[in-house]
Amino acid sequence: MTGKYFPRCIILLLIASALQAGQPSRFFYQGYPYGSQSLINPVTMVLHGGYGIMAMENRPHKPLDFPYKKGWDNLWYNLSHPIAAIEAYGWNDFITGEIVPFSINSKHAQYWPNYTMHLFGGGMSSRVMTEWFAYHHYPHPRLFSLATMTAYHLLNETIENGDFKGYNVDPIADLYIFDPLSIVLFSSDRVARFFSETLNYADWSYQLAFDFSRGTIENNGQNFSMKWRLPWSRKWHLFYNYGNHGEGGFSYKIDPERSISFGAGLVAKSLVGVDDREGKDVRSLTTDLVTTAGLFYDRNNSLMASLLYAGKLRSKIRLNLYPGLIHLGPFSPGLFALVDRDNHWTLGLQVRRIPFGFAQRL
Repeated sequence: MTGKYFPRCIILLLIASALQAGQPSRFFYQGYPYGSQSLINPVTMVLHGGYGIMAMENRPHKPLDFPYKKGWDNLWYNLSHPIAAIEAYGWNDFITGEIVPFSINSKHAQYWPNYTMHLFGGGMSSRVMTEWFAYHHYPHPRLFSLATMTAYHLLNETIENGDFKGYNVDPIADLYIFDPLSIVLFSSDRVARFFSETLNYADWSYQLAFDFSRGTIENNGQNFSMKWRLPWSRKWHLFYNYGNHGEGGFSYKIDPERSISFGAGLVAKSLVGVDDREGKDVRSLTTDLVTTAGLFYDRNNSLMASLLYAGKLRSKIRLNLYPGLIHLGPFSPGLFALVDRDNHWTLGLQVRRIPFGFAQRL
């Protein structure tokens, strides 16, 4: 693993998963022309997954000004020297902090996003892309999905690294363990069926947009939702919505298609290093958390509207109205509004079949 290439076993594992014969069954992508599902496509998937970390307050929000070369060079150095990076960080800390769900202290529980975002979220995303390419009649949908997710994960780790130079164990756990396992895991119909039918797992990402007047990315973030039906009720579900945040609560089924959900929890305000290793250039990352609450309306598990409040965030109010909710003749745009701590508004417009929307700060 000290060479400059990914381990051969990982490459063979992913290729074997991508070359499975036959068309994939559809569990997550149904081609709905409304809600959050109507905005799913490979470019949007890469943008949300790659730039999601820019939603945090202490991260740069201008993609064109980002130090991509520094981020990529340091990422590749760590991927090429994983043993040295782990030894500098400490094997015990790496395993208990990044791999094994051991500590409940948020400062030493980097495994939490590894499981929730990379293993489960990334796995479902890879399956969504496979089903998307199959739905749109692309040849070899699993290979196209693998290429999409490779771009997604490499961009994500490059952006997360930023201009840091030194040993960084986070991408080692993500790219060598959780991301490959996620693709293999969700290539199983049994696993996909459980997450789709039992947990009602869905992609509820925001409506990503660019403010070209300021050169910023706005309303970005990949989110996932779960709804588990309570055994004694046909309408009530336990509910969890998460991304760089997590809101737990309940969901109520209004009719066979529509549901209202509400929850409260924590949101990541900023990304911070866990500690310093005796002055060495070594780091692992965690988050600074603040409280949040949200209200959600969906149709067939495709999010139609959401309202989130987090008073201590830069964007304290976030309202998203997805395509299919408001109709202006034959046109049904997606709309969003962000209100920051200083009560400045940012408004956005999203159009289906375009991989990003347009934002303007007022």
